[in-house]
Amino acid sequence: MRHAAFLVARTEFRRTVRAVTSERTKLLLLALLGALVFGSLTVAGGYLLPSLGEHYAGTPSPERVALATEAAAGGVAVGWLFLVGMSAIRAFTAAANPDEPAFLLVSTSTQNAAVGIVVAEILLFAVWVLPPAILLASAFAVGAGTAAPVGAAAATAALALLTAVPVGFVVGIWFRHLVTVYEPIARYRWVLFVGFWALYFGAIATGRLDLVVSELFVALQDGPLGWLGHLLLVGVPNVPASTTSILGAIVGTAVLGSVAVAVGVASAQRHWFADPARFEDERPSDDSSNRLAAALARGFDRPTRTVTIAAIRRTRRAPIRLAYVGYPLFGAVGFVQVILETGTVPAYVAAILSLYLVWAAGALFTLNPLGDLGSALPAVVTSPLSGRRAITGLVVAGVLVAAPIGLVGSLALGLVSPLSLEQTAGLAAATVVGTVATPALATGIGAALPRFGSINVTNSREAVMPSKAAFVAYSIAVVLPTAAAAVLYADAAGPIADFLTMTSAWAPTPELSVTGTQLTVVAWVVLAIGVLAPPVSFRYACETFDLYTLD
Repeated sequence: MRHAAFLVARTEFRRTVRAVTSERTKLLLLALLGALVFGSLTVAGGYLLPSLGEHYAGTPSPERVALATEAAAGGVAVGWLFLVGMSAIRAFTAAANPDEPAFLLVSTSTQNAAVGIVVAEILLFAVWVLPPAILLASAFAVGAGTAAPVGAAAATAALALLTAVPVGFVVGIWFRHLVTVYEPIARYRWVLFVGFWALYFGAIATGRLDLVVSELFVALQDGPLGWLGHLLLVGVPNVPASTTSILGAIVGTAVLGSVAVAVGVASAQRHWFADPARFEDERPSDDSSNRLAAALARGFDRPTRTVTIAAIRRTRRAPIRLAYVGYPLFGAVGFVQVILETGTVPAYVAAILSLYLVWAAGALFTLNPLGDLGSALPAVVTSPLSGRRAITGLVVAGVLVAAPIGLVGSLALGLVSPLSLEQTAGLAAATVVGTVATPALATGIGAALPRFGSINVTNSREAVMPSKAAFVAYSIAVVLPTAAAAVLYADAAGPIADFLTMTSAWAPTPELSVTGTQLTVVAWVVLAIGVLAPPVSFRYACETFDLYTLD
């Protein structure tokens, strides 16, 4: 049994590492994250921890001793909860849904599979947790003059992983079971997901998350979760560690880890062999599609209407395809904080959020016109359907969905902001015009830079999404003309030119002399190109569709 569980753990670990290293984008993001994390840790360890270790190597005051005890106990307790949360997310998205589950569960017992997956998760988390812990402890050890902090930190991190990951696995697999198997909850799982992330980012934006963490830091210091922190104090000179707490932490790790693994095995067996929830009304009704077709019949022919309805219906049945449209919203957390602090929506926030609505209009249906067809691409391009009708249908779908949202959203933002009624009307008009223009703009960019293969949106869901090049090119094509229009509207060419000239004077670059007139001319040129780009892009997409040939 041990050999089989070890084999499952090794296989799952290697498979996860291979999946990460085989995707250049994911590998680059992880490398940047690692450089950011380890870079900040290196700076902190190089400047703060050696002097701190030197201080405790001397004769620290009773206040410093108490502070070290509280920091170790509370910090380790909060860190343990963080590991539980991260491992629960991993279990929900990946670990509880292993690759080729039928082969895995037939080739070995459920116990071996579950234990192997938990061990693989512990190894994966250890790759991220142990190096920073050892690095920080080493910096502290340099000042303290002893290697004890390194061993204490490594032992503390290892014991934390041995309990936090199994507990997180149980939490994650049961949450996944509820939203995929238990029908009353599974039916509204998207509402739960949206509510969870809204609550999470809302807590960050309002500062409530920091308040909760600080309260937990104090409350958990003297509890069982804080016992593990006394093991960390073994490596701190002249700070007494509680032998009873250390013994309790070791025994508690053995008991809690064993119980969590046993519960995880039983939970995995319950989840893996359960039938997923099924709904009789899972497919959306065709009534709305019929009403939409009747409304479009007054202005569009049947092929165009068919493309429009098919695009909307396909997205409604698989909304995961539009996950990338929400990526820019992660940057809106700062805006929420500003709104809460000021009690109003600043004018620039209203303008930026309206620009997002304009950007999203083109990203909905038209940023990958060929790739979105998927397996139907050969049948569509060899049919009598012309490129003009196909691209028009996609543009109409984008306008029908985005224009009303853009109108209502921009009006609401303008009315609750300091903008005047005339400025609000102008913002709404510009937003509606933008939601009509950007779908046409996106068609040519998506046709020139298509993506035909699916990618992993989550570890268990795949979807065809626009290519990264199309995503970036389209974003630039929207932002540059908008910025040019803002410069001309605010008559800001002169101040910007002065700023650029002043910056180039002290920057390590060739000196640059820019005048307001030159910048105004550039802004007009960029704006003119931005106005002409949508019809040109639309025409290019139509021709590309007509001339496309299958390999």
